[in-house]
Amino acid sequence: MTMQQVVKVTVNGVSYERNVEVRLTLADFLRVELGLTGTHVGCEHGVCGACTVLMNGRSVRSCLMLAVQADGAEIMTVEGLADDGRLHPIQQAFMEEHGLQCGFCTPGFLMAVYELLGSNPDPSDEEIRESLGGQICRCTGYQSIMRSVKSAAAKLAGARV
Repeated sequence: MTMQQVVKVTVNGVSYERNVEVRLTLADFLRVELGLTGTHVGCEHGVCGACTVLMNGRSVRSCLMLAVQADGAEIMTVEGLADDGRLHPIQQAFMEEHGLQCGFCTPGFLMAVYELLGSNPDPSDEEIRESLGGQICRCTGYQSIMRSVKSAAAKLAGARV
C-alpha cells in the first residue's frame, strides 16, 4: 500500500496540483510529473549539485527533498531562467565564456549563480568559490565557470543601469 498526498506548488510561475506518493523526491516530481527535465539527478546524495533548484528563493538539492516538503512553495528550475526564448544573462554568460562542456552540471550551477547574484551582485572570487562549493563539474576545471559568473554579474549590472 502506497501513501499519497496532494502537493500544490508554483513552478516557474505556473501553479500545479498533483496527487503523489509521499516518498517521491522533488527532483523526480519535477522531471516525471511536470516534464521539467532540466533539473538533473547525478549522485542522489546531495553532493554534486546537479539537481539544484530554488525553493522560495533559496537553493535546495531536489534529490534530497520530498515533493510533499515543497507543498505550498514557489519553485524555480533552470527552465524558468529564459524569458520568452531569450537566454537569461547568466545563461548567456555561461555560453559566451564556455562555462560548460558536457552540460550535465550546468543547470545546478546556473541556479546557484542566480541565487548568488540575486543577493550579491558583485561577488569577490572567494565569495563565488564559497557559493559554488557544493556544485561539482568534472569537465571544465572551474576557470571558465569563474569567468562566466563574473561576466553574468557584469551583464546584470549593465541591465540595472
